[in-house]
Amino acid sequence: MRQPLRFPWPDLDVDDVSAPVIAVRVDVIGTKDEVPDHRHRKGQLVFALGGAVTCRVPTGLWMVPPHCAVWIPGGMQHSNLATENARLFFVYIEPEVVDLPDRCCTLSISPLLREVIVELANQIADDEARVELLASVLLRELPRMPVQQLHLPLSPEPRLKKIAAALAKNPSDRRTLAEWADRVALSESSLARLVVRETGLSFGRWRQQLHLIVALRELTSGASVQQVSADLGYDSVAAFITMFKKALGKPPGKYLSGIFPEYKN
Repeated sequence: MRQPLRFPWPDLDVDDVSAPVIAVRVDVIGTKDEVPDHRHRKGQLVFALGGAVTCRVPTGLWMVPPHCAVWIPGGMQHSNLATENARLFFVYIEPEVVDLPDRCCTLSISPLLREVIVELANQIADDEARVELLASVLLRELPRMPVQQLHLPLSPEPRLKKIAAALAKNPSDRRTLAEWADRVALSESSLARLVVRETGLSFGRWRQQLHLIVALRELTSGASVQQVSADLGYDSVAAFITMFKKALGKPPGKYLSGIFPEYKN
């Protein structure tokens, strides 16, 4: 059974703090940990220095591999699921002090900004001048970070929720669109139209996006390409690598080493 992530300040309500930026380090010890559904007035940047995090919001899943972060606007309901032994930083930002989208997005984090976030989390409260300087650098640099397409659109539509839950539980499930349509009592064409209308993607592309999110989460946690390929139900490692390269432009090793310099697999 997953246990909630342990914060170093369990009784602190970040919305009660007037500082424009609050940064805290959260280490996941051993097993996977989860922050249940919650919301706060401040926007939140979830940054992974090691391991990975999957953030769920009402409209989708957002993947946070190492050296990337997901931006969650203030007031949005969300939950965070971290991989084993993840090293995370949660950065809370007052609304309207940074020029970031009013929707979730995954951002690549530059080496400079990474060190700023780490330093902010290590600062003591009485060093106000240094905290203000670091916060100003963070607020200036964040809007310059490139967006990564590590997002799975979700829908509240009950039949799609049922399919999404089943695929999330068993990503290797290879049932066809026709088989899924039969399970949710729709015609194949009706289900195809429903998926496009609710997610903006075809069923095949939607399932592929789920595979990419699961693959990145597992690869950055130390799983091999061979293991991930098998876990996702691909007939061969080559087929998995072809899918990955077609979707993200590079094979897994090159893609991950580009956003995660320490990645080796």
